[in-house]
Amino acid sequence: MSAPLAGKVALVTGASRGIGKGIALVLAEQGARVYVTGRTVNEGDYYLPGTVGGTAAECDVRGAASGGRGIAVACDHGDDLAVAALFERIAAEAGQLDILVNNAFSLSDDLLEPKGFWEKPLANLEMWDVGVRSNYVAAWHAARLMVPQKSGLIVAISGFAAVTYTYGVIFGTSKTAVGRMARDMAVELEPHGVASLTLWQGLTLTEKARDNLARMGERMTTSITQMQGSSDEHPGRVVAALAADPEVMKRSGGEFITAELAQDYGLTDIDGQVIASARALRGSPLWQPIAQGVEA
Repeated sequence: MSAPLAGKVALVTGASRGIGKGIALVLAEQGARVYVTGRTVNEGDYYLPGTVGGTAAECDVRGAASGGRGIAVACDHGDDLAVAALFERIAAEAGQLDILVNNAFSLSDDLLEPKGFWEKPLANLEMWDVGVRSNYVAAWHAARLMVPQKSGLIVAISGFAAVTYTYGVIFGTSKTAVGRMARDMAVELEPHGVASLTLWQGLTLTEKARDNLARMGERMTTSITQMQGSSDEHPGRVVAALAADPEVMKRSGGEFITAELAQDYGLTDIDGQVIASARALRGSPLWQPIAQGVEA
């Protein structure tokens, strides 16, 4: 079996289930040693199935032929001390970090409630804490490993909410901030050969998305529900292609629609379908890749 990521070390945050899990499985399948983080340790701790240990075990199975494997680390990305310990462990055990996927995002329980921001609790700022601030903290630690090795890829997971009203003020602001953060990081990381970019997910048929569609589909934005849904492994195929691309620095600083990058790399979803871009329906990315050595 081809192992384009053999010898690579990856960290995927928020990987007990959903997009994070899908990305972790593909990276392991292609030969990477994948640290997977999440808060769900035991089945039943969360209302949807999936645990950080379960994802790591599936990574072992998927990576059996390529040498890839999963390493579970229970971690709350709102806890800076826990995050620091995570990176200390990676440095001690692996001695390197080649890929960071900042996927962890704390979705508020009332996300789909059609209320004004003033009618929702300030506790919903948890989406900034784990979703924006957590991205910065993880990237800060990752850069300290990647800069000395003069290589690495940091991927932020965002979406069309960065430019199109989706679910509410905090959600949209968080997604917009993620893209700008990734771009400015790219400017500072470029001299060191480390790439930073943002992927825009469309409708991804994760466990949570399927549950939301079944229970509250009528509350969801129609421009989302009308999109062609992808599996949660589709973005993983794109991340793996980016990580194996020797010219990935040419993309650093940019925001990319996952479906469009998949087509650029000749990738399909796990069922063989080509996922269509929702650019015309949902909007276009704000940031293009930075010019070589220049802030654009």
